Amino acid sequence: MKLHFAAGSGASGFRPRWLALAVMAAYQGVGAEPATLLPTVEIIGTTPLYGIGLPLEKVPANVQTVKGKALEEQRSLTIADFMAQNMTGVNVNETQNNPFQPNVNFRGFTASPLLGTPQGLSVYQDGVRINEPFGDVVSWDLIPMNALANMSLMPGSNPMFGLNTLGGAISMQTKRGYTHRGGAVEFSGGSWGRYNAQAEYGGVAANGVDYFFAGNYFDENGWRDASPSEVRQMFGQLGWRNEATDLSLTMSLADNNLIGNGLVQKEFLSAQGWDAINTKPDQTANKMAFLNFNGSHWFNDATMLSVNAYYRNARTRTLNGDVNDDVDDADFNADCASAVDPESGCGGALNRSKSRRIGYGITGQLNFNQDLLGHKNLFITGIGYDRSRTDFEQSTEFGNINASRGVDGAGIFSDEAEVGLRGVNRTWSLFATDTFSFNDVYHLTLSGRFNHTRVENRDRLIPDASNPESLTGNHSFNRFNPSIGLAITPTKTLSFYGSYNEGSRAPTAIELGCANPDQPCKLPNAMAGDPPLDMVVSKTFEGGVRGKILNGIGYSASLYRTENTNDIQFIAANSSGAGYFDNVGKTRRLGFDLGLNGEIGKFRWYAGYSYVKATYQSRFDLVSEVNSSREVIGVDPDGEDIEVIHVGKGDSIPGIPRHQLKLRGEWEALPRWTIGANVVAFSSQYSHGNENNDHQGEGAKVRGFAVVNLDTRYNFGNTGWQVFAKVNNLFDKRYYTGGMLGETFFTANGAFMAGNDDFSALVAPGAPRAAWVGVRYEFGKPAGR
Repeated sequence: MKLHFAAGSGASGFRPRWLALAVMAAYQGVGAEPATLLPTVEIIGTTPLYGIGLPLEKVPANVQTVKGKALEEQRSLTIADFMAQNMTGVNVNETQNNPFQPNVNFRGFTASPLLGTPQGLSVYQDGVRINEPFGDVVSWDLIPMNALANMSLMPGSNPMFGLNTLGGAISMQTKRGYTHRGGAVEFSGGSWGRYNAQAEYGGVAANGVDYFFAGNYFDENGWRDASPSEVRQMFGQLGWRNEATDLSLTMSLADNNLIGNGLVQKEFLSAQGWDAINTKPDQTANKMAFLNFNGSHWFNDATMLSVNAYYRNARTRTLNGDVNDDVDDADFNADCASAVDPESGCGGALNRSKSRRIGYGITGQLNFNQDLLGHKNLFITGIGYDRSRTDFEQSTEFGNINASRGVDGAGIFSDEAEVGLRGVNRTWSLFATDTFSFNDVYHLTLSGRFNHTRVENRDRLIPDASNPESLTGNHSFNRFNPSIGLAITPTKTLSFYGSYNEGSRAPTAIELGCANPDQPCKLPNAMAGDPPLDMVVSKTFEGGVRGKILNGIGYSASLYRTENTNDIQFIAANSSGAGYFDNVGKTRRLGFDLGLNGEIGKFRWYAGYSYVKATYQSRFDLVSEVNSSREVIGVDPDGEDIEVIHVGKGDSIPGIPRHQLKLRGEWEALPRWTIGANVVAFSSQYSHGNENNDHQGEGAKVRGFAVVNLDTRYNFGNTGWQVFAKVNNLFDKRYYTGGMLGETFFTANGAFMAGNDDFSALVAPGAPRAAWVGVRYEFGKPAGR
């Protein structure tokens, strides 16, 4: 039997000794010849921890899995990059225009590195949720790509995957010496001054200890002006196992410096070139040390204990050169240091922030794979505890806008923008899931998870909680999330499924620290007092079918409906970017996914289509000074008009295209030469700032686009050498991955307007055509690996 293991997976129905031998045969070549004659069984983990999993056909969800070999062969920079090119239902908004900082959307839910973005996807590495505790953001640059063995994309509000699983979960497993023996060294380079060096090596020592080490270095100038980035990652694993016990300790290290200059005025691209930027710099520096232990032990042939414990220490520093949003043309002084009032007289601002996040936790689960009432039954139950502490500081230094639209600091700091916050998050979880097989056809899964979360904010500048401007406050959230699903497997090549599940997300420290409409804040530049927010709750119905037809063609189709209650959104209080977080009521994602894959001779192919209708289901108002449909509803204390747009039930959520098509083809032109191609196509999407969908004129929508990417590789037989090449955006299409209604303080040729401003459609331009070539050398790998 040939075993395929998905992320977080184990094996169902095997004695421990049989499982160990099967894994060794699959990865070491022991008994390889008979193994290839038997059918493939794909095992899916039903929880993030390693445990006893289920065959895919018994899982009541449209799970998508990826093996590490596919990640390697397509030379994707990040897991987000691979998902955008190959996985059904995924699209990317390149809001930062840095390849390591994309917004990843799946079925209308987002995992983003940007504070203020509503987060709806949980991301796991070796059983640990790596959404950052401060804002639930995801730092894609901290995930070691060349150390990934496989990953799964789990759809829906699956409660087994904990907090923030509103629309889905990404679960990744790293490599280890037992399964990835031998080494490899790889170098590549090409467009934009990019070069990349990777190395990995794994094996098993004479005393039975297995080990795996990987390193990655990436450097490029970037395709946009003043946009260099440097990524340094290291990964190590040590483990030991016998027939009953499996222990593994991993360490991930990263030290990265990313420049992503964000959205740009559309008129700049026409007047100054496709690589134009707005202001600079826009720098994010991430450092991380992540220690993770996983252990499992079989008490007998049917009972298994899984344990995970981790410690994670991450630091982030940001430096953003921006126009001073409060600059006034009447007070503007070209020499900021001489301005009478820097708040309104200085043209530029350097916004700085730094955060240190320390998290640790432990989770244990028991797996029982034994008959119940004479029927096959898999029962898993566990308990988990996670604690994190975030220390966050930020400041604003006023300065001058120079000729290249950079900001030169003047040494004058704003008192209003200074923040010092400590946020502590504690979460206790109890969970259980049971899959009961009535017979070989009907399989019922019942699951549930109880989460208790407490968030404690302490304002280091204004510690007195009675002060309305203080960030100090305590907040508790409790929720039990249930799930039920039924899988029907009339044959080995056909299965139907249906499910209902619920998930939730507790407001984070930054959302609770910026939730007062009377004291709007800027992100990430200021925070204010914190009235309570409600927990976001998602409820998902899903049904579908999957199987195989003639000639080995596989297919899948799923229909889903997810509704969020108390959805949290950052609501702008004015066009300068100041605002606050608030619960805006209900939102809904309704859609379906279709997939086909197969082989015709030496040609392998995949096709996927997705439709998602993401809409607001409650009415609320947003302050706007740029949407053409805005209305004046009053006057603020400074005598300025308060202008709002009315968002109504059924209005589309910005940033989410309704239609997407993905095609992948791979042709073995010669026994050693393979050529691959990806085609991705997305329909139009509404721009942020047009939440009511009523703006008339430039920028209301971002038009749809299609892009073709090529990859190829040639293996020099048994020598271990391989050369490869990759071309992105083959036809050099000009397109945008997102947009926003906003203002500009510059003319089209880039001249600063001395405190005046005008409407502008801001866009995230897609990268132009680029090509890279590389060489890889593999050594010490078992035959067939």
